[in-house]
Formats: sequence, C-alpha cells, structure tokens
Amino acid sequence: MKLVNIDKSRYRSVNNQVQIGLVATLAILSLVFGQLMIYFFGVKQLAGVESTGNFHLNFTGFILAIMACSLLVRNLRHKPRFYEVYYVWQLKQLQNKIFRKLKSVQQAAKDNNRDALVILSFYYQSLSLVYNLDNNTLTISNVNNELDKLQQCIDAAGYSIDVEEFTPEMLQAF
Repeated sequence: MKLVNIDKSRYRSVNNQVQIGLVATLAILSLVFGQLMIYFFGVKQLAGVESTGNFHLNFTGFILAIMACSLLVRNLRHKPRFYEVYYVWQLKQLQNKIFRKLKSVQQAAKDNNRDALVILSFYYQSLSLVYNLDNNTLTISNVNNELDKLQQCIDAAGYSIDVEEFTPEMLQAF
C-alpha cells in the first residue's frame, strides 16, 4: 500500500457524513426490523404485564440492521466519493497489523534489518498522515520524534529508504 496525500477538509466532511449516515441508518433499520419482527412473530401485550418477552426479536432486528449496513458499506466503498474514507480505513487496518508485530520489527530494526527499517518508516509516516487527518495533535509529536530517531538509525546504517518500498508481505518475516 502506498501513502497518498489526501485533502483533509474533503476527508473530514465525507467521513463525518458516512459516520452520521451509518448511525442514523442503523438506528432506523433497527427500529423498523425490530417492529416488523414483533408484529409478525411477537407476543402480544397482555393486560397488567410489563414485559412481553420480545427482546430476542428486537435483538434480531438489530442484527438484521447491522447486516444491511454492512452490505451498504460493502457496495459503496469503491465509489469515487468514498475513496478517501475507504483508503484511510484500509491504512488503519494495515497499521494494526504492523502494531501487532511492532516489538519484533523494532528489535530487528535495532539489528539494522533493512526490511524492518522500511516497515517502521512506513508505519510512522502513515501514523503521521492519519493523525493529521484525524486532528490527533496529542500524539503526533511522539510519532514525529520516533520518525526522527528512525531516520538517525537509517542514516547510521547507511541505508536509503523510501516508504514506497513497503509491501504488506514484508510483515510475514516477523
């Protein structure tokens, strides 16, 4: 995966619209599916009894709403309007994969393993990109410090590293 420059204002706008739209769709569909399930399969309200025992039908309606929202996201993710949001989502997934192997990658980087240095360079630069897009100003200074330390290690090892060299398959070695 390559790092791509993203228009921050467009990303934030579309991301907010996607999040609000998904929450609203999930809420509405949960209510609709839950009520339909109760209408067709539910226990009718009895006089003097508070609970009807229809919780499982409401929960089933919620699960159906999640499935519908998942299908919606799956079909819309490749549309040009959602490119930035989907790209950042994929980038965050890749960052999680790297994070799970971060200790072993950092250890290999201390031994001047070139692949480990490439992985760390990609990881920290992608974190910087995502933190900038998400306005995460609290931890971006830590990432910049890590990038500076990494660049010193790369220079000391005599390597010239470009993040374009990174491939997810490099993680398999760690």
